[in-house]
Amino acid sequence: MELSFNMEDASQVFVGAFALAVPISFSEEAWRLGETLPSTNLVALFTLSILFLGIFTYQSVFQKQIKKRLFVFIFRIGIAYFMTALVVCLVLFCLDKLPLLSDPVTALRRMIVITMPASMGAIVVDSFDKE
Repeated sequence: MELSFNMEDASQVFVGAFALAVPISFSEEAWRLGETLPSTNLVALFTLSILFLGIFTYQSVFQKQIKKRLFVFIFRIGIAYFMTALVVCLVLFCLDKLPLLSDPVTALRRMIVITMPASMGAIVVDSFDKE
């Protein structure tokens, strides 16, 4: 697998992220968690997101074959998380729940809380037609 991430891959990540980001973003509990969750828990949530993305990508997308493709593996996880975070931010912005200018810390915290489950949807849909 060469380093390729085409429009089909991007659309799969966006659709998978959107499928889970929308219902969670409408939840007041997710907004409040973003405001009240201690920073250590947010770091743990972010770490779990990356860990689960890595495990799923390793097992399903790359079928345990990353020895010669480590950079591509890491790139795939990073781009999936980043694109998911963009989708989450867009949805929160549309709901007027992303206070980027007035309270950027809360905006970031909400994004982390909602990106965790949405990223799993993104990577699962992205894996449907791999290798």
